[in-house]
Amino acid sequence: MTSTTTSSAAATHAAQSNYYRPSRTMRALRLGLTTSQRLWPALGVRAAYRLFGTPLPPKWLYRGQGPGAGWRREAWAFEDASLGLYHLAAQDSSAESAPLVLLVHGWGGHAGQMLGLAEAVADAGLRPVLLELPAHGRSAGTTSNSPQFARAIGYVAARLAADGHALRAAVAHSLGANALGLAAAQGLAVERLVLLAPPASPREYTRYFAHTFGLSEATRLAMQRRFEAREGVLMQQLEPAAVGPRIVQPTLIVHDRDDRVNRFADAEAYRDAIAGAQLVATEGLGHRRILKEEGVVRQVARFLAQA
Repeated sequence: MTSTTTSSAAATHAAQSNYYRPSRTMRALRLGLTTSQRLWPALGVRAAYRLFGTPLPPKWLYRGQGPGAGWRREAWAFEDASLGLYHLAAQDSSAESAPLVLLVHGWGGHAGQMLGLAEAVADAGLRPVLLELPAHGRSAGTTSNSPQFARAIGYVAARLAADGHALRAAVAHSLGANALGLAAAQGLAVERLVLLAPPASPREYTRYFAHTFGLSEATRLAMQRRFEAREGVLMQQLEPAAVGPRIVQPTLIVHDRDDRVNRFADAEAYRDAIAGAQLVATEGLGHRRILKEEGVVRQVARFLAQA
């Protein structure tokens, strides 16, 4: 791809996406990154890598927006951070044997965002478990990424299974859905998958990130290489064409045509890559309201309840 084409694609993605919304903080970060890459390129790459792996908005903004008093929280150590698991307290004794459903938020999100879906899962006779990922919500850590998300999902599933609680299904939003796809392709022991507003290409997102923060292609590529070397995976290995053919579970994908964070074409890429996957298109809900809309919640619950 030529630099002109790359710049054009990044500009198009930036025009479509509103994840990094203009603000005084964003302008200050852009100034800092562009200055460091000009004066000290190696520092610019390290700073860009750090920011790329930092969830925004910062997690402390959401500390008071957890699932609420009706949920029991467990903290599990994980890598150099921690995970939070939330169990519906009312089910602690009455639904011990109910099939488990893991619900996973997206980048910059928190467990409370999955509450509407969790309640519908409980109403369907299943047992929801909300997962709060490293560097999000009340979990420890300051940086994360999609491969770590996938490792966390795999670890939680394995540990629950070891305790006698195999997963019926897993539901994930946004970057959590990308990670769930990767975990499933790596052999995640789960019967059904739901991917909500998944992003197709972390590599393309680095281009959007570079465009937003005024980074050169050389800085962007060095940041990508740093990510790949540290995680031991190439970004192209995280994309639908790589993970989709290895996903064997029945899969439901829900994506809004007006999503301004992840493009609808991303969902189509997953549908085309996963054999038998079903794509449900919504309109007018955007990226996050899809998690609360009654019709979507009901459809997801019906899919999960199927034997």
